[in-house]
Amino acid sequence: MKLVIAVIQTRDKGRVVDALLENQFKFTQIASTGGFLREGNMTLLIGIEDDQLESLLRLLEENCHTREQYINPIPPDTAPIGAFLPTPIAVEVGGAVVFVLPVERFERF
Repeated sequence: MKLVIAVIQTRDKGRVVDALLENQFKFTQIASTGGFLREGNMTLLIGIEDDQLESLLRLLEENCHTREQYINPIPPDTAPIGAFLPTPIAVEVGGAVVFVLPVERFERF
């Protein structure tokens, strides 16, 4: 048995949850924040049998997409008055970060 911890961007939440339910995966979702832009994420805790791992990973890969987002490299409140404000830069956000852990024992009460 495995415990899969998947951190996904909130924009992908609906698509991922629908796909998990459609494929009868049971999961717990936890709202989380973090990362480079401190934006909303969702952390999923998914308990699965070993033979389900590849199909779950494929499902996450198909439904979590990276995208390009533009940010200002210097926050306006930290720049000196009259300073040149640089052009926004493109950064890649989204996708999924997935951890797979072995489960020694599982109980449901």
